[in-house]
Order: sequence, then structure tokens, then C-alpha cells
Amino acid sequence: MKMVQTVLAAMTLGILGSSLALAQAPPPAGPPQPMGFFITSVSLGKGGDLGGLAGADAHCQKLAVAVGAGNRTWRAYLSTQGPDAVSARDRIGSGPWFNAKNVRIAPNVADLHGDVERDRNNIKKNTAFNEKGEEVNGVGNQPNVHDMLTGSDSLGRALPAGTDRTCNNWTSSSTGNAMVGHHDRNGGANTSWNAAHPSASCSQPDLVRTGGNGLFYCFAAQ
Repeated sequence: MKMVQTVLAAMTLGILGSSLALAQAPPPAGPPQPMGFFITSVSLGKGGDLGGLAGADAHCQKLAVAVGAGNRTWRAYLSTQGPDAVSARDRIGSGPWFNAKNVRIAPNVADLHGDVERDRNNIKKNTAFNEKGEEVNGVGNQPNVHDMLTGSDSLGRALPAGTDRTCNNWTSSSTGNAMVGHHDRNGGANTSWNAAHPSASCSQPDLVRTGGNGLFYCFAAQ
């Protein structure tokens, strides 16, 4: 009888232990999702002259093709200014967007920009990878290249006409400057991912000198 009780007790403990282990285990990863977001791994090398929105989009598409993600329509997260101003948030589709390692960046445009509640997106140094799935240098790295060209306000909308914050709508490396964000959410009082501060100028040397390299965000619009 004692042997039977011992066996039953051991079985009960085993079942309880298994149940506890299952309860504590992390949830299984979801099915692989197509990459829908990345930071450009290389710049065009001409400062704020990206060849306009079309040139920036083509750069996103080219980098996506190189890693087997060219079956989607890629758009640069950039706004323009002036009479025909375009807002970055209106160019990138509706989401959701995942990075190269199947981590969700944001489910939709509203959460990406914190329209209702701040910090609803998942853009930070250990998630905002380039198209190869590599971490991008930020504060504490050499060189620091955390300044991402956006030309946008914190809600992803076009800035008012007047002071040039888009390098003449991404066609100049010699006039104006660029609004940039910090992909690592670090550096100074304003750590916005898309509207941290204006660059010193639109030249490639000035972008590098102040913590950038002419990199920008790319999103899959379709």
C-alpha cells in the first residue's frame, strides 16, 4: 500500500511540475512574418540629396531585393514640404510591420506614431535593424549613426513650409537641413525616433559629424 501511495504521489508531483513548467514557459513564436521594416544599411553618400522621394524609395527597394524581400512595395519614411507636401505616415501602408527577425515594430499607423498613447511602437536599438537583420550603431558605438532622416514631425506629418527641414525635398546636399530621429531612442533630452532635432546641414560630412550617415527608415507599403 505504501508503495502504491508513493508512486501516486510521484506521479502527482510530476504532473504538477510539468504544468508549472508549461505555465512559466514563454509563448511559442508566431508564424514567420514577411519583413516590413528596416533601416538602410548604407546611405546614398550624397547627404540630403536622395534623388527626391522616388530616389529614396528606389534605394529601399534595391536593398530589399538584395535580401530577398523585393516582392513587396517599399517606401522611404520621409516627408516633404511646400504646396504639394507629403507626410511620411501616408506613404507606408497600414501595417503591421515586422523587422528582419520577425519582431513586430508596430501593428498600424496610429500605434506607430502614438496617436492616442505615446511609445506604442517597438522602434529601439535592439529591434530597429537594417535589412540584413543587423543592429545599427547608436550612442556608445563608433561611429554613432543614429540620426535617421525623416523631415517629419513626431506624428509623421509634413512640417510647415518656410524653414527647410527636408534638404529641398531630398534633392540637395548644400541647402537647408533635415529633421532627424534617433532609432536608438538615446542622446539628449528629445529621443524621438522620427523628430529629435534638425541636422547641422544637408551635406554628407555634416550628417556624419553630428551623429548620422544619411540613413533612413524603409517600410513595406504593400
